[in-house]
Amino acid sequence: MAGNNHGHTPAAWTGVTIAFIGFCVAGAFVVLANPIGFWAGMVVVALGGVVGMAMRAAGLGQAPKRQPQGQPQGQPQPQAQTQ
Repeated sequence: MAGNNHGHTPAAWTGVTIAFIGFCVAGAFVVLANPIGFWAGMVVVALGGVVGMAMRAAGLGQAPKRQPQGQPQGQPQPQAQTQ
């Protein structure tokens, strides 16, 4: 898994960090029995996803892998049979 650069981008790190902070905030407010604070933490979690996607759209994420034209993803090309 380490060889494919999965998640090693500024967009991924920023989005996950913001979402982690949101989970911590929401968890603290669960313990404090404060539903408004919990939902505020959930909004921060969602904000992490939005920020990560926006940074990816801005070019700070991993470039998508391109498939050759005419070859469906995950299916090998059929081989011609000669007889």
